[in-house]
Amino acid sequence: MPDAKNADMTMALRKPLTILLGAALALGACGKDDAGPVRAVVIGQSMKIADPTAKGSLQPADAVLHGAAAEGLVRFDAGGQIVPGLAERWNVSDDGLSYIFRLGDRRWSDGTRVTARFVVRRLRAAAAPQSRNPLAMVLSGIEEIVATTDDVLEIRLTAPRPNLLYHLASPELAVVRDDGGAGPFAVERRADDSLLLSRTIPDGEGERRESLALRTARSAVAVTLFTQRQADLVLGGTWGDLPVARAADPRAAALRLDPAAGFFGLAVVDPGGPLKSAEVRRAISMALDRDAIVAAMAIQGLQPRATLAPADLSNLAAPAAPSWAPAPLALRQAEARRLITTPVRLRVALPDGPGYTLLFAHLKRDWAVIGVEAERVAMPGNADLRLLDAVAPSRGASWYFEQFTCERAAVCDATADAAIESARIARDAPTRANYFAEADRQLADAAIFIPLTAPVRWSLVAPRINGFRPNPFAVHNLTDLLEVRRR
Repeated sequence: MPDAKNADMTMALRKPLTILLGAALALGACGKDDAGPVRAVVIGQSMKIADPTAKGSLQPADAVLHGAAAEGLVRFDAGGQIVPGLAERWNVSDDGLSYIFRLGDRRWSDGTRVTARFVVRRLRAAAAPQSRNPLAMVLSGIEEIVATTDDVLEIRLTAPRPNLLYHLASPELAVVRDDGGAGPFAVERRADDSLLLSRTIPDGEGERRESLALRTARSAVAVTLFTQRQADLVLGGTWGDLPVARAADPRAAALRLDPAAGFFGLAVVDPGGPLKSAEVRRAISMALDRDAIVAAMAIQGLQPRATLAPADLSNLAAPAAPSWAPAPLALRQAEARRLITTPVRLRVALPDGPGYTLLFAHLKRDWAVIGVEAERVAMPGNADLRLLDAVAPSRGASWYFEQFTCERAAVCDATADAAIESARIARDAPTRANYFAEADRQLADAAIFIPLTAPVRWSLVAPRINGFRPNPFAVHNLTDLLEVRRR
């Protein structure tokens, strides 16, 4: 049960949530329509096909569109398993150093075929040193990508990468060109900036046309559309807007949460500010009551976390816990007060949303106990700490550590960097695991990230969508939802 302080914080959110949902209700009338196209809403801004190699990370709405209108060599199915995408089949060599893919007959919107040579160019660009693709670092083990025919390509590795297929299935590695992707859905943008997705599918002896209406909306509007039965599916929810969905009290079994893994915590982003000392960074981390934060989130199975990485990764036997982790909260906060020798004021960058407001209330309360003052600032403004809320694309350890290399992070550790680089080139799994363990220990000691728990991802699913499956990667492919619904 939440304690009295948590209850007070939750009560403080109820009035603004009621106002927010009330305003959203005014935007739509009641209705019920289970016929026609599936109506899907993604929380976020306008959707577009974008090249992550040039633009960087995809927004959630863009990632959903990529899954419907563009694919990589492979993709995730509804349960988070690897299934064919552009490649109809593939083969992995016994030593794990060669992946050979054979493309299916996939075509661009103008009818021309997707060739292995084009796919090779796009993958090379994604893995290039100058690439802004968020998965570029985990592709660093690729030695060469070559097209052997118009339909066959090979990826050769410097060392085995057991999680390569999971990375290739990510929306960030969908193969696109300037006019979009190669399906499976064709995209028509309508006057209201919503999208109509359509495709031709086998149906008995013939074929039939299938369509899906897709739009974006703010969280309160998306939830209202669902509760008023004007939407069959809402995707893209985070902890920031989960209180909005809960306040609307959706019908039973509609609210689904993914068992996602990744980061939910605070990254140190100012190397010269009040957190330039590792000792101060450790103090503000040890002062936090993670149990209370997770209890206030009230999500079954969610656990507090004091380690950078979760416990069930490949190539990492066990995550490195900070030395203070076993101590009771009162002793940790007493030690943190001793370590804070000068006044500290922290700027904490958080996105908008009532869930993040509740999180900040806990941070501010815990740090006040040790004499640290906290100020909330907007993302991605000037800050000392910034929320890192991201889902891991695989169960591999590399993605977790690559986020904190000196090439990517504002505050880093040179010794950890050296261990991560050694892990990249290690040719056997035990050696690679040893280097990752060393990097983990160094990063835990440097305290450049303050972990709290796992990321939260939620969806609203109507009964007519019976193909939805919560999965560890929080990827929900619209193709699979429709395919399962049809059976």
